[in-house]
Amino acid sequence: MRKRLKKHVRMVRYVIYKETLIDFKDHFWTFVGSFLGIALIGFINKESFSVTDNVFLIGSFGASSVLIYGIVNSPLAQPRNLIGGHVICAVVGVTVHYIIPNEIWLSSAFAVSLSIVFMQITKTLHPPGGATALIANIGSEKITSLGYLYVFSPVLSGVIILLLVALLVNNRAAHRKYPANKNWYKIWERRYR
Repeated sequence: MRKRLKKHVRMVRYVIYKETLIDFKDHFWTFVGSFLGIALIGFINKESFSVTDNVFLIGSFGASSVLIYGIVNSPLAQPRNLIGGHVICAVVGVTVHYIIPNEIWLSSAFAVSLSIVFMQITKTLHPPGGATALIANIGSEKITSLGYLYVFSPVLSGVIILLLVALLVNNRAAHRKYPANKNWYKIWERRYR
């Protein structure tokens, strides 16, 4: 019993130690990627939306930046999940807003819940996508009046910018590899390695 307890204590110490190591190279590339991605989206959208709308739009992209620049090997950070999660959630959010236009509390809850289920079904789970669906319902009049254009701009255009910056920055660093699966774009193949 005592040996097993000591073994578990050693394993916990090792895990805690490994999880709290500081890797300055990793932090540098995380900063560069997230800064470039968010800055490009903000710069492109600065003329199209008011300051309030820009904050809402970049909110879900900020959460995506944490995943694709900070945890590059996470299954939730892979391109399929990034693009699919945001686009599916934007479509669901806009559709729910059309179906339930005047009850924000109900449309918001319905949009986020349906988005999660659709992401699970399509295997494109990306947590910031829930915020994208929510923004389609709680955004200002300018955002909600976009309708399905919201899916293309700012959502799809912003996600493509984030992805291109992630491909450039994450593969520039010698210790990073993004995406984890180099065949991520082959949606016609059932098996993913």
